[in-house]
Amino acid sequence: MEIKPAGRSKLTLYIGIALLAGIAAGFILNKNYVGIENTSIANADIQLAHIDNAMLPFETIKDTTAANALLVVQKKLQSQKKEAEKSLLSTPDETQSLAEIKILSDSIQQLQLKLAALTDTASAGYKTLQKQRDIIAVQKSNSIKSRDGKLDWFTILADIFLRLIKMIVAPLVFTTLVVGVAKLGDIKAVGRIGGKTLLWFISASLLSLLLGMLLVNLFEPGNAMHLPLPDSHVSTGIDKAALTLKDFFYHVFPASVIDAMAKNEILQIVVFALFFGVAAAALGEITKPVIHALDAIAHIILKVTGYVMGFAPVAVFGAMTAIIAKQGIGILKTYSIFIGEFYFGLLMLWIVLILIGSLFIKKRVFTLIKRMKEPILLAFSTSSSEAAFPKTMLELERFGCKDKIVSFVLPLGYSFNLDGSMMYMTFASLFIAQSYGMHMPLGTQLTMLLVLMLTSKGIAGVPRASLVVIAGTLATFNIPEAGIALLLGIDPLLDMGRSATNVVGNSIATAVVSKWEGELEHK
Repeated sequence: MEIKPAGRSKLTLYIGIALLAGIAAGFILNKNYVGIENTSIANADIQLAHIDNAMLPFETIKDTTAANALLVVQKKLQSQKKEAEKSLLSTPDETQSLAEIKILSDSIQQLQLKLAALTDTASAGYKTLQKQRDIIAVQKSNSIKSRDGKLDWFTILADIFLRLIKMIVAPLVFTTLVVGVAKLGDIKAVGRIGGKTLLWFISASLLSLLLGMLLVNLFEPGNAMHLPLPDSHVSTGIDKAALTLKDFFYHVFPASVIDAMAKNEILQIVVFALFFGVAAAALGEITKPVIHALDAIAHIILKVTGYVMGFAPVAVFGAMTAIIAKQGIGILKTYSIFIGEFYFGLLMLWIVLILIGSLFIKKRVFTLIKRMKEPILLAFSTSSSEAAFPKTMLELERFGCKDKIVSFVLPLGYSFNLDGSMMYMTFASLFIAQSYGMHMPLGTQLTMLLVLMLTSKGIAGVPRASLVVIAGTLATFNIPEAGIALLLGIDPLLDMGRSATNVVGNSIATAVVSKWEGELEHK
């Protein structure tokens, strides 16, 4: 795809103005428009903390030895129950499996009763506190719903823009990747470039995970914050990521490309497009009309992208207004240590990626980052690296990367090279462990790093994907999953930084692979 040189765009300026205007509007609305709701939520949190402290003596286990023995048995029974539930789908005799599940469920329930008997949770005083807690939790929930309802007009602006971007991404990835692979000419070229791309992605992912692990051990933000234990009675609303190899491969290979496009499963679209493109290249002349048609469709979609991008400043204003109006400066004060250290970590990651990139493309890496300012700012403002995908593709081609390399490497990067998200996963997982006062040996931390490396691949289309992976990792390493509650309030603020970093990482990766292939031009 040939990209015409563009005049100086004012989109960055407009997005910057919208960002500042959104922050200012959010502060005003936080104190006035939704001030009553925010005060009510803050008071509810204080009351819940007091009640939790009052409930602790009742919940303290009298005989820890007996309790630990029961917990071991409970964990074993729960594992057996999960296996029985999985085998239910494949067994011809459902009656026997259902009976086994019923027996295991009854056994778990009996164990829970025995565990409860080791505490005073059956006493009248505890039940009174529990009722008070439930009433306050309902009041807090109602206040949150009321506040969110008032701010719907602002969140709708951002949601509409993100929906328009999602409308573009699937056909853009498919058409550009098929055209790119077909232009590569043969499967040897696909394998060669794919091997170089995956080598960079794996190296960058490991670097990001290791940097997050080193920094969180250096700063120890969990120890410094002294936060109370999160509420164990309320669901975090975050599902755990599946850690099984079977589930991972099911997520990679599509059963239906139509379903993959409907759900914006980028990795599944990439797999189908690779097969389609290689087949088209193998058939030669007969497929040229199809490739020309897909190339034309890609140009049309890029033109649509230009129209959609015109709405970006409005979306940025709405997103920032809603975040600041909900969180206010209080959340920044409470979590300032964690937020500051995480953003310092992202800055360090940027520097390392730029330095490594400069080893291959020399001083042009700074020109690349300068060109990427609009996609980076867009990803930061909307907390979505997906929102910056079309603009990133355009800027990389204007930088001098050949379209066949861009259309091959960039879509893969959105599933395999989320550098900001990778660093956040180790940083956040170990932060939660620190908050509970749990010591994680170096060997355990390295094992966690490898688990994150595997489970994070291919979930770019999952909402709040980083939290989903973290939730699954916490369960694997026996860290209380309720610790996710520590991150829910500030996750939108952290997501902004990691989304922008994802754009930087994928841009440098594409430029480096282009250089390796001798396909990087000076424009």
